Amino acid sequence: MRYLSNTGPEQRAMLDTIGASTIEELLARVPAKARLARPLDLKAAAAEMDLVREMKTLAAMNADAESYACFLGAGSYDHFTPTVINHMISRGEFFTAYTPYQPEASQGTLRTIYEYQTMMAELTGMDVANASIYDGGSSLAEAALMATNVTGRPEIVLAAGVNPLYRHVTATYCEGPGVKLRTAAAPDGVVDLDAARTLVDAKKTAALVIQTPNFYGCLEDVTAAAEIAHAAGALLIVAADPVNLGVLEAPGRLGADIVTGEGQGLGVPLSYGGPNLGVFAAKKELVRRMPGRLVGATVDLDGARGFVLTLQTREQHIRRERATSNICTAQALNALAAVAYLSWLGRRGIVELGELLLARTHYARQTLVALEGVQPAHEQPVVREFAVRLDADVAAVKGRCAREGVNPGVDVHALSGRPEDRGVLLIAITERRSRADIDRLARTLGAAVAAEREAAVL
Repeated sequence: MRYLSNTGPEQRAMLDTIGASTIEELLARVPAKARLARPLDLKAAAAEMDLVREMKTLAAMNADAESYACFLGAGSYDHFTPTVINHMISRGEFFTAYTPYQPEASQGTLRTIYEYQTMMAELTGMDVANASIYDGGSSLAEAALMATNVTGRPEIVLAAGVNPLYRHVTATYCEGPGVKLRTAAAPDGVVDLDAARTLVDAKKTAALVIQTPNFYGCLEDVTAAAEIAHAAGALLIVAADPVNLGVLEAPGRLGADIVTGEGQGLGVPLSYGGPNLGVFAAKKELVRRMPGRLVGATVDLDGARGFVLTLQTREQHIRRERATSNICTAQALNALAAVAYLSWLGRRGIVELGELLLARTHYARQTLVALEGVQPAHEQPVVREFAVRLDADVAAVKGRCAREGVNPGVDVHALSGRPEDRGVLLIAITERRSRADIDRLARTLGAAVAAEREAAVL
């Protein structure tokens, strides 16, 4: 009963307070057809050690990143999480009795969020960052809605290289308010700037959206995209991964008005796909339109420095007609992990990490495209991630690799649905993938492609 405090005497006390003699009497007003007329079909309760053994058996069935060589990416990455991160986020100084609405009881949480905002603003080259959004997809969707609120225009132009999962989330967000999404093609792995220029309309387009590195790992021309957007009076939204910003120029310094991103790589484990960490930063003139929470520094009555929530833009805090977002919370624990991770890594460390990722990514790309039946999907510069085209069925090749303990990457067509992405495999390289791991991937992938090509002939 360690986790179940609802004992018999407690049930009796609650029923007496309610005025019901039994649970059945309490539920009498629920229609019979809506009630289960039999006991739950559950196994008998197990002893804790038996339950732990069963859970371990089930967990062993997963192709986890510890037992498989994992080259998955597309938004979630198998980066190294230092042991110090869990120790830091578990310290009592960062726990509070309530959410940050009461600053007198929440200085630990507010301070760490303020530090997180400062770090994200510096990495992205923007004036201000918020306390975080749910993940990279919801951050981008919130940015799209924010752009329509700022400009009063009803359309968003997205580069085809934007992560298709982010595109789906943005489409869902925009359906209700009737915001139209248009797509600028990326025939060579990066957005066609002429196509983008044609689509960006001076009367209708609220924002041009690009991602760099994009879904295929290719670097986009942020400066050129900014010129196109601003020439039409639109905003430029850039989705960028902060892990890469140690070696890439900050989007804010290249003309971005809003920068979003996925911060999962900053000390947050994969955890079966979430929770993640949505980064959101903008220029200071847009701060009053930003979604979510924002922590500011102030002083108390005694003149001591303190931190409070400020400039709230959701319905709970301001008039509904002036609210810009329904985001009610932040990924504060994961933001704290990011603060601990970046503090551990340091200014030089994030540059060295980026350089390491660049070196290993290019070694992996050169090694794999030398295999028979494997070609580069694009010829653009890449960072941490790249796409190859297989002369074989991607799903079948992945299955063969999995049997050898290798998860070779993401089936691009399965996510994008675009015909031109058939046969394309997206491969991510993190610092946890050594040169030996990459060589193993080459051997396994090469053998799998060869086997599938031979089977197709037979």
